[in-house]
Amino acid sequence: MKTWKIIVALILVIAAIYIVPRIGRSTDKGEYDQTILDFNNRGFTYYSNGQYKRAIADYTKAIQLDPDFGLAYINRGHAFIKRERYDEAIADFCEVIRCNPNDLEGYCNRGIAYAMKGEHERAISDFNKTLEINPRFAEAYTNRGLAYRSKGNYDQAISDYNKALEINPRDVLAYNNRGFAYSTKGQYDQAISDFNKAIEIAPGFAGAYINRGIAYSTKGNYGQAISDHTEATEIDPGSAEAYFNRGNVYLFKRQFDQAISDYIKAIEINPAFAPSYNNLAWLLATCPDGKYRDGRKAVENATRACELVQWANPNCLGTLAAAYAEAGEFELAIKWQTKAIKLATPDYDMAAAQSSLKLYTAGKPYREEL
Repeated sequence: MKTWKIIVALILVIAAIYIVPRIGRSTDKGEYDQTILDFNNRGFTYYSNGQYKRAIADYTKAIQLDPDFGLAYINRGHAFIKRERYDEAIADFCEVIRCNPNDLEGYCNRGIAYAMKGEHERAISDFNKTLEINPRFAEAYTNRGLAYRSKGNYDQAISDYNKALEINPRDVLAYNNRGFAYSTKGQYDQAISDFNKAIEIAPGFAGAYINRGIAYSTKGNYGQAISDHTEATEIDPGSAEAYFNRGNVYLFKRQFDQAISDYIKAIEINPAFAPSYNNLAWLLATCPDGKYRDGRKAVENATRACELVQWANPNCLGTLAAAYAEAGEFELAIKWQTKAIKLATPDYDMAAAQSSLKLYTAGKPYREEL
């Protein structure tokens, strides 16, 4: 069976573990210290309700009253992470370490902030330090595994997940993330086994269903894949990834109406999710069934995908080229296919791209096969 040239199996759900914010306990040191705790604890309440800006304001007041209050730095750092203000989070975790050079929470959480910035070497260094302080801290192994995976070192990532599971055999995220690593290595049976275990421990973990669904889809078990993605949508109706990946499976099954519906739903949930626009555009531009093709809508969706990836993803540019070809604008199709080839990454299908370019040069659109 021919594989459609869409973005697929790139939306595996992974998860990092970080030490959650917490409240402070009352002391017998007087009203001043109680005021500090009150600010910290109200900040915790705001954080728990998703009001991160207000949480940051209260943690800041606590820190102003006591610049050595490490707990408020930890908590404010978490709030900064939630708002994707990673440099400020790192600065707060540095203050935690200043207050206590052996504070594993400071190192572990700073490592996570570095990882979220893409500074994986620094992240690994902080997780190493965390494990020097406490070699039995399973979360540090899980998070270091994520950093290794992000660097493409899948075997080392799997080794770290193994260590995390030796310490805590019910570590759901370690099973999920090890399954992710196995999937990336093409070891889908091992991946499915790990996702099974994650689901057994945490039946409400939608990400594990999505990941298992992708693994089943890759193995050609589309019925089970659809079942898993559907279960994920029931657990988390706000998961664009679940609808997107189910749409991909419907596309592979040539159930085009359902695929279009799921891509549109994913876009409604997350209008900034480029893969949904890209794959919808590809279907509208290249579908072998002419009643689903619409060059104008394909160009519209492909353009939005390119905007969201800042015109830097060759797959999205190739989709835009196919859309223009379907719309009969072959000069623009040639322009964007040529740019896609120039931006080619190692995993880009160069042979298919060159073949498409020849079609557009000859004034012919690209068509997927039934």
